[in-house]
Amino acid sequence: MSHETVYSIASGKGGVGKTTTTVNLGTALAQAGKRVAIVDVDLGMANLAGFVSLSPDSTTLHDVLAGNASVEDATYRLAENIVAVPSGIGLDEYAETSPEGLREVVSELRSTYDYVLLDVGAGISHETVLPLGLADAVVLVSTPEPAAIQDSRKTIELTARAGGTVAGLVLTRTHPGSDISHPDLADRLDLPLLETIPEDSAARESVYAGTPLVAYEPNGPAATAYRHLAAELAGIELAGTADDTDADDNDNTGDNDNTDTATAEDAAGSETEDGNSPESTDETSATDDVSSAITEAESDH
Repeated sequence: MSHETVYSIASGKGGVGKTTTTVNLGTALAQAGKRVAIVDVDLGMANLAGFVSLSPDSTTLHDVLAGNASVEDATYRLAENIVAVPSGIGLDEYAETSPEGLREVVSELRSTYDYVLLDVGAGISHETVLPLGLADAVVLVSTPEPAAIQDSRKTIELTARAGGTVAGLVLTRTHPGSDISHPDLADRLDLPLLETIPEDSAARESVYAGTPLVAYEPNGPAATAYRHLAAELAGIELAGTADDTDADDNDNTGDNDNTDTATAEDAAGSETEDGNSPESTDETSATDDVSSAITEAESDH
């Protein structure tokens, strides 16, 4: 699958770990040296902003789609090799957006980064269906629960109607001792099973810490599974040891040229993209704010 570089990470329902999968897949690819952009295309219920501490006047994807800013203006550096393009959370800004502009956004990012991951909103609307057809392939995320699997069928159908293809299924929060056959679940959807992400207590801890799981607990079972998923999609081998996360531990800023922002990994970031130091902030307060935002986002999605 290494020829595919733009993936929509989608689910039939919220709360199955779609954003967590997007962030950890992107981080694993970045740790392997790939240039990655993750984009929150859930325009109405944005949650990726929780991974980038934004001030009220920060530029977001909403501004880009309203024709008031460039993609570069809304791009924030998370760590080495990885950036985020968050959507805004204001209803007024949302009302001014034109989802059709996503085509140009994806095209521009595709030409700049090795991989572009689109975090797609759940539900049925033009803005959630459009990204399914813009990507090279869709990664469908679900838990093993019957309701989640049933809703996944709808996403498969929507992807086909949008002219897209589904790369396969990722099952999250799985239990090794369960009597549920994960391959059988994938077969019911007529999809290959890309990866199973086991239930891992470190996942919740990483949310509160405001750090992607693959950096927070790199050798844990869920982090290992996310690295396997990255290797499968990219057609590469990932070392996946604790040493691989050194760059993230030492370089955890989130910013663009216009706004001093903190990332989920280091809310008090130390360096901007152009090498200038940002204004000093209260580290503890900023970290608490970001962690709270991430926790809220994960609870909603």
